Amino acid sequence: MTDDNASNSGGEFEREPVPNSALLGSGKFWGMYAGEHAAGTEFMIGPLFLAAGASLSDLLLGLLLGNFLAVLTWRFLVVPIAMAKRMTLYYQLERIAGGSLVKFYNLINGLLFCFLAGAMVTVSASAVGVPFDITFDVPSNMFGLSNPSFTALVAIVGIVIAAVAAGGYERVARFANIAAPWMIGVFAACGIVSLTQMDATNMAALSEGKYWTDAVAFVQEKNGSETFGFWQIVVFAWLCNGAMHFGMADLSIFRFARSKASGWAPAIGMFLGHYMAWIAAALLLAALIKLQPDLATGADGKVVANPGMLAYQSLGWAGIICVVIAGWTTANPTIYRAGLAFQGVLPKTSRTAMTLTAGAVATIAGAFPNLSAQLLGFVGTYGTILGPMGAVIFVDFYLLKRFGLRDEYATHSGIKVNSAVMIAWLLPVIVGLYLIFWQGIFAAYAVIPCWVACGILYLILSKFTQRTLPNQEALSHE
Repeated sequence: MTDDNASNSGGEFEREPVPNSALLGSGKFWGMYAGEHAAGTEFMIGPLFLAAGASLSDLLLGLLLGNFLAVLTWRFLVVPIAMAKRMTLYYQLERIAGGSLVKFYNLINGLLFCFLAGAMVTVSASAVGVPFDITFDVPSNMFGLSNPSFTALVAIVGIVIAAVAAGGYERVARFANIAAPWMIGVFAACGIVSLTQMDATNMAALSEGKYWTDAVAFVQEKNGSETFGFWQIVVFAWLCNGAMHFGMADLSIFRFARSKASGWAPAIGMFLGHYMAWIAAALLLAALIKLQPDLATGADGKVVANPGMLAYQSLGWAGIICVVIAGWTTANPTIYRAGLAFQGVLPKTSRTAMTLTAGAVATIAGAFPNLSAQLLGFVGTYGTILGPMGAVIFVDFYLLKRFGLRDEYATHSGIKVNSAVMIAWLLPVIVGLYLIFWQGIFAAYAVIPCWVACGILYLILSKFTQRTLPNQEALSHE
């Protein structure tokens, strides 16, 4: 690439390797992962563990193991490929799978990221509405709107989030760096205040956990009986970000890494966000149930985890501000990723325009509050859909040449659809979705089997579909 082409990329290098001059130090990644994962989703997911009937001991130990496995996956699966190729996920897939197939993948990828970001827009808007007495009504219909005032708040919050994300990765990382330390402190305060409100002020009270079991019993009486065991917690914590690590979406982030040490940055998000913050957010609901059970119950008589209300009852205005910013720091990088995906569908458009488009879609999704209440199942489902394509990248990078096959086959052959990739991706995903939606298995359980099956199928099918290219005979000797 010439310098002109590099400058035309706007510093984001969407269709070329990131040059050495644009690499970033580890601090940028630690701040971004702290901001993204000690963030808005935690206010939704934490209470969902309690509502699903998880025991306190299973939650403490299951999250510890699952988050450790997630960090190892980022560091040893994603980072080596990201630093070797220094390309976005979408451009790498285009070179492997062909432009037409990747456009279809990018469309699905971008839409799923928009739905996740939309849940965070809902979370932030729920907090903005508390001081204005704008209620967070949850309609009975999955795609029902809340009241007009709340829908207007969602629109305002969505515009602000999209504007930040459109500024590019540097702005996203800077926003997270500023917000993360304060937010992490507020999450910790939420947990401490909640324990104090429930008189769980010593180790005996904490180990007994009666406040937790009482809250679980209350929720299950209102919402119906559920169970969420140790291994479900482990698998969920490991694979709730399956699209980012097993699915290689964070190649787009770590392509900027100057050293492999940056690959440990997800640890701060996992253990301060997906461990401490999830538990603290769950304690918020437990405390609200003990002190003001009426506020925890919606108009339909079921328990509703309103993030803004939970934080306000614990920490007042500091809680509200934290929920607002927490939603932003999750939605910002998610919309950034979605914008890159949409740009992969329409390569001639600018990343800024596509990021703003992603922000608009996320804002529309955020107007449907019931979507944010389905996060435990949703994140496993999008990991099942997007994760297997990461196996294609893994096999292409590590194995194809060893078997005498051509890596990045679509680029070298000029094909628009690599049939080996298409079949290897879609077949396991169809089976996985069937098991999730028709057989009722826990969504996160399908991620790894689909990933492994996709990788094996891609390797086998490549052997049958690749035609001999010039100099391909020399591949086995490279």
